[in-house]
Amino acid sequence: MTDQLVIGGHTFNSRFILGSGKFSLEIVKAVVENGGAEMVTLALRRANLGGEENILDYIPSNVTLLPNTSGARTADEAVKIARLAREINCGNFVKVEVIRDSKYLFPDNYETIKATEILARDGFVVMPYMYPDLNVARDLVSAGAAAVMPLASPIGSNKGLSTRDFIEILVNEIAVPIIVDAGIGRPSQACEAMEMGVDAVMCNTAVATAKNIPLMARAFGQAIESGRNAYLAGLGRVLTQGEASSPLTGFLED
Repeated sequence: MTDQLVIGGHTFNSRFILGSGKFSLEIVKAVVENGGAEMVTLALRRANLGGEENILDYIPSNVTLLPNTSGARTADEAVKIARLAREINCGNFVKVEVIRDSKYLFPDNYETIKATEILARDGFVVMPYMYPDLNVARDLVSAGAAAVMPLASPIGSNKGLSTRDFIEILVNEIAVPIIVDAGIGRPSQACEAMEMGVDAVMCNTAVATAKNIPLMARAFGQAIESGRNAYLAGLGRVLTQGEASSPLTGFLED
């Protein structure tokens, strides 16, 4: 059975999107390969063309780049960053991040909608990071988003699926891929998100802060695949009382 992730007309076999912001450059390749990721985010400031430390030299060539607009506080700033990324050959994919809140790092949904509309019109495959709100998600799709990326909990917190109920609403109501981003702290949480029916999971901090980073990347890749298979198989029913798995009558009776 073929089960591919399709974003903006592009197909991917892996549903694990790797954030690279907290890795040393020397370990990026090993993490990508162990996790089986086919898409990797990068901040424009790490693509130091002509410099000694350029993340583009460390990401495998068969991986799709997903430059993000981290640092943008307005739609205009996000658009500028996205266009600069395309100019240095990072491709047409872009993860839109517009964040003004410096304490909780929540995305500014309304500026994100503005940036999405402009960038989609410019031919980008736009994947906006957003606080999970149904009306905002609908507006993002109308603006041209190829996927929406709701946060699970505050970015970098490793707290897990704090917004689970809201993400489930998006899964049920939004037609484009739903990619859980930010706050996933364990492979089991990534698996749970996939069992809910989300299309992919993006992770950075939980992998980057592990004791064995490549091994944790592999654990996340396996957990995401397992959760997807469980969703496709259809989870079993839940009862409020026990039910014997074998008949309780007729054995050793006259």
